[in-house]
Amino acid sequence: MKGTQLSHRPLRELAYRANDGLEVTLFWLPDADEPPVCVCDHKDGAYFEIRPEPDHALDVFYHPYSYAAHSDAHYQDERLARVSAENGRGAEGGSGASRSFAS
Repeated sequence: MKGTQLSHRPLRELAYRANDGLEVTLFWLPDADEPPVCVCDHKDGAYFEIRPEPDHALDVFYHPYSYAAHSDAHYQDERLARVSAENGRGAEGGSGASRSFAS
């Protein structure tokens, strides 16, 4: 019986910033030459991913909410915001959610 081979997509972190409960990470997928930006807002319990054109990646990194309507994945749940606040997580504690890029 043949096993299922999982594709491994290398992901490189190019830039990361965190401020006031907002985490933004700019990645690079070398195989696809794509620069996805992942955003985790611990205050609102929101998480979204944007796949900009390479020449717009830094603008998306610095102004992610301007591009949120163009996100590939968008989750928002107030319960996540409450859990993050209760656990003292956020920009200082980090949840790792901004690093869970969905393909």
